[in-house]
Amino acid sequence: MVGRLDSLRVSRSRRALLVVTAAVAVVTLIGAAAVRDQGRVDEVGLYTLGIGVQADGSVTTIPPDSDVHYLPGTRVIDPGPDASDADREAAETLADETRTWLDAGTVPGAGGPHEELATDALLDLHTLTLEGGAAVAGFSSKWRYVWPRDASFVAAALTVTGHHEDAVEVFTFLDGVQHPDGSFEARYLPDGSGPPDARGLQTDGTGWVLWALAYVADVLGPGAERDEFLATFTPMIERSTGYLRTQVANPRSLPAPSADYWEHRESALTLGTAAPVLAGLKASARLHTWLDRDADATAVASDADRLEQAVVANFGQTGYGRYAGRSPRDAATAFVLPPFQPEALPGAATAWESSIDEMSRPAGGLAPGGSWPETSISWTPQTSLYAWSAAANGQTDRADGWLSWITEHRTPLGAIPEKVGPDGSPAGVAPLMWSAAVVILTVAELDGNAP
Repeated sequence: MVGRLDSLRVSRSRRALLVVTAAVAVVTLIGAAAVRDQGRVDEVGLYTLGIGVQADGSVTTIPPDSDVHYLPGTRVIDPGPDASDADREAAETLADETRTWLDAGTVPGAGGPHEELATDALLDLHTLTLEGGAAVAGFSSKWRYVWPRDASFVAAALTVTGHHEDAVEVFTFLDGVQHPDGSFEARYLPDGSGPPDARGLQTDGTGWVLWALAYVADVLGPGAERDEFLATFTPMIERSTGYLRTQVANPRSLPAPSADYWEHRESALTLGTAAPVLAGLKASARLHTWLDRDADATAVASDADRLEQAVVANFGQTGYGRYAGRSPRDAATAFVLPPFQPEALPGAATAWESSIDEMSRPAGGLAPGGSWPETSISWTPQTSLYAWSAAANGQTDRADGWLSWITEHRTPLGAIPEKVGPDGSPAGVAPLMWSAAVVILTVAELDGNAP
């Protein structure tokens, strides 16, 4: 019996030793992986130099090895010396139409260091906003879809530059694809026929649409034009507001988990969803006030207050990480500050400042978040978002610096790429609509033309 007990003790000791050894091995492997990730260099090529309009009016992508040029002040491709007279005349006509469109509005930063950047961004915005108001994220096949999030920023940028009729078309497209309950799919085919896949709903899209509607109404200011705009989109305001109010009608006053700008499936709520919902509800309260619906405005504002308290309690107490509780921060930290919220949430400015180091990348830009798996790639959407939040919160030097960085890392055709490699080379798709829109909004903010 004693021998059996001794044998059992030895067996248990060996098993314990094996467990400890295995645990140490796992920890070692995790540590080694972390070390490898810190030195990892992500390889992403440049897919396109930009986009161009051909003599027949069609839009095309321009491959990285191309030597094409634009007709001055446009995105119309120069047909070249061997082109027929008909093609040359057609291209010149399209170029004149583009210049007329540009002259009908304003270019933010005119006469300053960001004029060229804003002009090129505005030309790309114009080219990527297709017939019927389909503001596609890019023109490469995987980006030729309308994300309600991106399109909302495009509508805001078009209005702030004096192209309000184009912004109305963008909202009209969104109005046509929105579900009756006020929700939006992640993205849509540019013909408005529906989503291209089964990514599902993304709650932040509804929040961003309401935020953009209020931004545009603010730019228009009181008067007949704003009244007409609000009347046109009252049904979309009502649907969107109803959807967001339903999202926070629960004991926690927080929306359900949803994919956000990371485009990842989420089982836990992210700040990238909660903050746009908050921005949307606050925008809705203003919209209802302008519609002379004071009772509705009060009810919506009450829901927004409940949500704000919940966001501060669940995210703010631990520094506004991506998830409630302690977690790495991401670019959604900017969404709890102006220009997305009327006032910065408690502790948001400090969290925003801290998030910059977490997201900084070797080439000088920012990543989508501190825990984003690419450790060496900068992303222009997040860098431009931080430039805008810097401009809106009095840090003009910082905003200027990020805008200059984006200028320096464009393609030779002036397109803002989605990404920038560790060596500073533009990478990914170019241009990216979201980045172009935010750059325009940032320069307008610096000009003092933002609401």
